[in-house]
Amino acid sequence: QVRLVESGGGSVQPGGSLKLSCAVSGYISGRCSMAWYRQVPGKERVLIARSAPDDSKTYDNSVKGRFTISRDRSKNILDLQMDSLKIEGTAVYYCAANGGGGCGERYWGQGTQVTVSS
Repeated sequence: QVRLVESGGGSVQPGGSLKLSCAVSGYISGRCSMAWYRQVPGKERVLIARSAPDDSKTYDNSVKGRFTISRDRSKNILDLQMDSLKIEGTAVYYCAANGGGGCGERYWGQGTQVTVSS
């Protein structure tokens, strides 16, 4: 059974940094992608960063140049380094992974709150 557990959320001032980590238990193939999403109350969950099987990274324009996604396959960890945080970055951040046969299963973490305020 696959389980994703996020950590590292908290409160930070605008311009500050936080690093989120997602620990994966169970098996996620290196051929499957992993990603970070965020969600604000009342709005849809939004994809903000993705790590593809070939290790290429893609980012939403709202975080490009400020956030860095990294995946350590040997430790089964997905990180998100968030720099120059903005107030609009306040959200619940979720780790996601594709898995199973053909990477057709979607797994989610429980989410971690990030609050950016002065």
